[in-house]
Amino acid sequence: MILAKVVGTVVATRKDERLEGRKLLVCRPVTPQGDPDGSHVVAVDTVGAGFHETVLLVSGSSARMAGGFKDSPIDNAIVGIVDAVRTDADEPRRDDNTRARTAKK
Repeated sequence: MILAKVVGTVVATRKDERLEGRKLLVCRPVTPQGDPDGSHVVAVDTVGAGFHETVLLVSGSSARMAGGFKDSPIDNAIVGIVDAVRTDADEPRRDDNTRARTAKK
């Protein structure tokens, strides 16, 4: 899975019939901190994502499994809307806490 930010939409009046009625969004991969991290991709929206939301993308065969696209010509699908991202860097390490308590004594 890839973290990405929705940065635009794609309007295609003519497309494969298996994609008709599906929303196509332009997404840009981002780091866990939200910084841009890669090239833009077009993804089929399966969860009702909106502009500027952080989303979870899947690609390849995983994208085709999402939302019943088994026989559809898609490479990327949005399968989740992210509420928050938390990494180890966001929390003090146990070593840091131990040092801080020792320094206070």
